Amino acid sequence: MERIWLKQYPPGVPADIDASQYSSLVALLEESFAKFADRRAFICMDKSISYRDLDEMSQALAAHLQSKGLQKGARVALMMPNVLQYPIATAAVLRAGFAVVNVNPLYTPRELEHQLKDSGAEAIIVLENFATTVEKVLAHTAVKHVIVASMGDLLGFKGVIVNLVVRRVKKMVPAFSLPGSVSFNDALASGRSMTFKEPSIGPDDVAFLQYTGGTTGVSKGATLLHRNIVANVLQNDAWLQPALAMEPKVEQILVVCALPLYHIFALTACYLLAVRAGGCNLLIPNPRDIAGFIKELMKYQVNSFPAVNTLYNGLMHHPDFRKVDFSKLKIANGGGMAVQRPVAEQWQKLTGCGIAEGYGLSETSPTLTCNPATATAFNGSIGIPVPSTYISIRDDDGNEVPIGEAGEICAKGPQVMAGYWNRPDETARVMTADGFFRTGDIGVMAADGFVRIVDRKKDMILVSGFNVYPNEIEEVIAGHPGVLECAVIGVPDEKSGEAVKAFIVKKDPNLAAVDITKYCHEQLTNYKVPRHIEFRTELPKTNVGKILRRQLRDEKKQAAA
Repeated sequence: MERIWLKQYPPGVPADIDASQYSSLVALLEESFAKFADRRAFICMDKSISYRDLDEMSQALAAHLQSKGLQKGARVALMMPNVLQYPIATAAVLRAGFAVVNVNPLYTPRELEHQLKDSGAEAIIVLENFATTVEKVLAHTAVKHVIVASMGDLLGFKGVIVNLVVRRVKKMVPAFSLPGSVSFNDALASGRSMTFKEPSIGPDDVAFLQYTGGTTGVSKGATLLHRNIVANVLQNDAWLQPALAMEPKVEQILVVCALPLYHIFALTACYLLAVRAGGCNLLIPNPRDIAGFIKELMKYQVNSFPAVNTLYNGLMHHPDFRKVDFSKLKIANGGGMAVQRPVAEQWQKLTGCGIAEGYGLSETSPTLTCNPATATAFNGSIGIPVPSTYISIRDDDGNEVPIGEAGEICAKGPQVMAGYWNRPDETARVMTADGFFRTGDIGVMAADGFVRIVDRKKDMILVSGFNVYPNEIEEVIAGHPGVLECAVIGVPDEKSGEAVKAFIVKKDPNLAAVDITKYCHEQLTNYKVPRHIEFRTELPKTNVGKILRRQLRDEKKQAAA
């Protein structure tokens, strides 16, 4: 197929990348450990570790894990927020020849048990704040080895104070009992006295089991091979070079890592991409604490800021946001959910840096498309395919639709997963005969190759035979000056089959439903205007900040029943 989008590539961005230059993700990591040994690699709570530290500690932890008798390819779960132990543990698991199973630390016991059993994880590294959840399910899983980390690990004397505050003052560590578990620091000390055995790791070995967020049904593990992740790191690296080359030059890129590292967006766009470039990640353990987050930002001049729409929006509505110095900010990447025009335009106005919206999924490591990193004007699209990536817009029968027509976004490239873990039937459902991955998202490709998301198939609302897409309605409502956040779903309607319902969080306390209706009538045809409006103090979200439309739909179904 013709790659019409290549004409839109910024100078210097190649049409294709060569993922074979690294035999594995471990080879890429170890190259950076040696090349940038004296540079800072991660900062968290004012404590930094260098690439040399990351190399030494991850090797020690890898040796400890190997001593437990785990075989090559064994799955090791990581259940932590953005703390220094996370990047160390990730590198350790990979270097030991095992596969990382990323776990949301806020999972309920039911959710954790499903993921541990489905993945067959034999070991878990967990922050003590969440160890009680592990305790409740451990007996029902294959996990035999538990390492428990604390917030104060690696912080020296300050760590003693941090642990005291976390455990005794804030009471953030529920009581737990995990006989046989070892502390993170003890595991490091143990590994340092052992000989690390370097395993043979190839491009087709499993690097991560990245579980889908569960927003579309049963959580499934996307099997991401070393070559998948290497490819996406190199694709993103090539894509960002034009922005990094702009004056003034940056000696070492500082990346804001507020998105959780257990999510594929942060894993690739923050951690791995920065390591490849010899950059430094500023880890934010709790981005929901907007005031604390902004205090951290005030200490540094950041260069790269990947985030989701809700995070950008929340930051800008805090009174102290304007105190942050963004003069060195070169790149702001939006993903995970649609970036709304009012948010993008306000961000550019306040920081001087445009948001380059991109698109991808857990199944694609994640990046498939992105707007040029040097773009300033918001265009409402998810950009164009990154190097070595093919995007095809297809109908329900798998046929490519004409340019400008809506269809399912299908993707092919070296970053696409090997399949769903132990679910060949599910894998077959999402792969076409010619090797394209069906994303489940509806999109349109323009003549210049730029792609616009219309919506997810299942989120589409059918009003009297007309297709209504929530993203469009939400963007209009978000443009109202009295609105802070919004979400749109379809609800049953006797006359039209379905009707549009909007859930809104107010910015202006005096905002009324009639104001929204009038505003929408000015910008939308009648059948798209919300027939039902409900004001709320907050909207349900994933830990990444993505609004959960499914939960809103489920609430309505339960209420009706």
